[in-house]
Parts: sequence; structure tokens; C-alpha cells
Amino acid sequence: MSLPRTAGAALLVLALASVPVPASAAAAAPAAAEVNYVALGDSYASGTGAGDYSDLPCTRSRNAYPALWAEANDPASFTFAACGGATVPDVLSDQVDELDADTTLVSLSIGGNDSGFASTMLSCRLSTTSACERALAEAGEYVTGELPAELDRLYATVRARAPRAEVVVIGYPYLYKEGGLCLGGLGSAKRTAVNQGSDLLNETIADRAEAAGFTFVDGRPAFAGHEICTSDAWISSTNVHPTAEGHESAYLPAFAAAAGN
Repeated sequence: MSLPRTAGAALLVLALASVPVPASAAAAAPAAAEVNYVALGDSYASGTGAGDYSDLPCTRSRNAYPALWAEANDPASFTFAACGGATVPDVLSDQVDELDADTTLVSLSIGGNDSGFASTMLSCRLSTTSACERALAEAGEYVTGELPAELDRLYATVRARAPRAEVVVIGYPYLYKEGGLCLGGLGSAKRTAVNQGSDLLNETIADRAEAAGFTFVDGRPAFAGHEICTSDAWISSTNVHPTAEGHESAYLPAFAAAAGN
């Protein structure tokens, strides 16, 4: 901010500076200028499908909720490390190095790719209902059997590298509206099965985030009424990812509420 250029403005500044500030106001949440924010995760964090990409190989979008939050709050620093297609090992090898003792805020969305999101959705979109359900069952076995330990390892690394950061773990939305017709989309049984898979994944992520002392943000209520097959979908039926509106109207306010800004 530039200094006042006129004497009148200078006097006004001095006058305002003499007004006492209540202790409660002084103790309010830290200004965003004091925040060092690092965004980690997969395509749901990077903004795949949201357009206006700043980094095409990782599909990092200027419309993604981390970029929108940083633009609105102007933190002291912002590192957008999330990358489309990332798994837990990818975050550990390619992203967590961006964290340090000065990091004060971390967002993290991960786990979908580890459980075979892409191949499972391909089975559900192109194969029979029974094939879709088998693919989801296989993914579910990984989610309950192996993913918890993977998340524990990642969360412990995040805490060790950013010991004083507020860590917000973002969950995944329901992809489809259940019940009724879905022209050009999945049949009712498939949609129900996919959403049940989302429940299992979110419950696992939330459980491990809570165990690590992190804040979990549930994407399901954030996108409620705006899933694929609704009249105002915020998830693309083409790539099954949140649209720019989904990031702005669902993920951003949910994350901002958790981050306290």
C-alpha cells in the first residue's frame, strides 16, 4: 500500500491511528498477509476440468478453489503444488517438499486415484452394472485395507514438515444424483453404487484426518443438488470433475469456512 501523499491525508492517518482498538478486535484471526498457504493433492484440488490452466501438465486451474482462495485473500505466500492424477506416493515424492516450518495453511485432496478412480469410472460408464459393482468392490477393498496406512504415512509427513500449519483435508463429492432418469448418464443402480463408493472413501479419509488432528471438509453436502443428472450440475458429465462453478460455489466456501477466512 502506498503512503498518503497529501498533508491532509497524513493528518487523517494520524488521527485514525490514535483511536484505541478493542482487545477483541486485535485478537481476531491472523490477517491473510501472515498466511503461508500450500495446496497439495490430486485433480480435484488442481482443478482438472475447470479450465483456464496455469500449468497444463498438472491441469492446475486458476478457477480451482486453492487459486480462488489465494486470489481473494492475498496470503503472504501461495504454492500451488496439487497435480492432476496424483496419488499418495506422488504427493510424498513431488509435493510435500513445498512445506516447511513457515507454512501456516495446507489444503489436501487425495485418495481417489490410489483407489483406482479412473479405471473404476471407466468400467461403470462402459460396462454392465455387475462389472461396475465388481470394480467398486475391488476399489473398496483397497480403501478399507490399504489406504488408511497410506494416508497415515502422508499425514504424518505433512505434520512433520509443517508443524504449525492448519491442515484442511478436502473430501470428494457425490458424482451423481440418485433416483430418476439420467439421460446420457449412468443407470440408477450404477449411480447408487458409485455414490456408495464415495461414502466409503470419504469415511476413510475423514477418519484418518481426524486421527491426525486435521480438519476434514466433506464435499458431499457442498455439492448437494448439483451432481451430474441435476438441472444445475457443478460436476462435468464428460470428465467427472468439478466445473469452475463447482470450485467457486461449493469447494471454495467450504474450504474458506474451515480455513477461517
